Amino acid sequence: MLLSVVIPVYKGAQSISLLVHKLHETLQHVSFEIVLVNDGSPDNSEEVCASLALRYPRVSFISLRRNFGEFNAVICGLNHIKGHFAVIIDDDFQNPPSEILKLLHKAQSDNLDVVYSYYEDKKHHYFRNFGSWLVNQMTSYLFEKPKDLYLSSFKLIKKEVVTEICKYTGPYPYIDALIFRVTKNVGRVLVEHHARAEGQSSYTIQKLIALFLSILFGYSLLPVRIILSLGVISLSFSFILLIAQILGLIDTGATFIAICIFGSIQTIGLGIIGEYVAKGFLTQNSHPQFVVKSKHINHAE
Repeated sequence: MLLSVVIPVYKGAQSISLLVHKLHETLQHVSFEIVLVNDGSPDNSEEVCASLALRYPRVSFISLRRNFGEFNAVICGLNHIKGHFAVIIDDDFQNPPSEILKLLHKAQSDNLDVVYSYYEDKKHHYFRNFGSWLVNQMTSYLFEKPKDLYLSSFKLIKKEVVTEICKYTGPYPYIDALIFRVTKNVGRVLVEHHARAEGQSSYTIQKLIALFLSILFGYSLLPVRIILSLGVISLSFSFILLIAQILGLIDTGATFIAICIFGSIQTIGLGIIGEYVAKGFLTQNSHPQFVVKSKHINHAE
């Protein structure tokens, strides 16, 4: 099988049927499968996806027991693919299915491990665009990715890379971080981006903060290094104030300020260490990455 299309589904009952139909039209000359993952959607997405799996031999369906988050749903789908390439596409129809062929052609012609999409004009809400910009700025530094590479959720990944990604079993998967752990052989291709046809985005400030913290504490030592640097600076500053006080150059008020600064840095440092310890505890305590409620796996060739 050449291609597996992984679709995380959340509140997608109104759009997923048409998306699956369009995928069959677009990919009719390609050996492909579709893997739908219902991420605990509160609407009737589960029933719609189950009916699609019964109707189409190329559609498999996995339903998670609760909402685990988009990345967890994606990695669940990646664990079930059979294709030489996997494409991840959202269920909101903002990425036309025909654009998948552009990603596939780019990967095959340039022998790339991963191909990201990018857009001339993104039709997302301004808040989501800001969140994407913020995450891209951070990941450019943390993962040494090219600054002009937009980490789009619409991307194609070679099966060998998918296999390595799926070796991660922790509860906080961030697909792009896992990709850059495995390979730097990535490219990008310009695709169309349409306005959302149905419903509203579930992208919220809470999810942005959660993603930001997950990347920062799950895939980076940057916070610890910042606190270490601040601690060294604070200690040096405190020594300077102490010497100045001994020489009678300042009064005791400056010492109080130094104690407050040093105490604040200690408190922040303890909080950061707590984040790392908590995430490590949840990982070691086998906090589930996802829990499958039911699945219908078809065996299309």
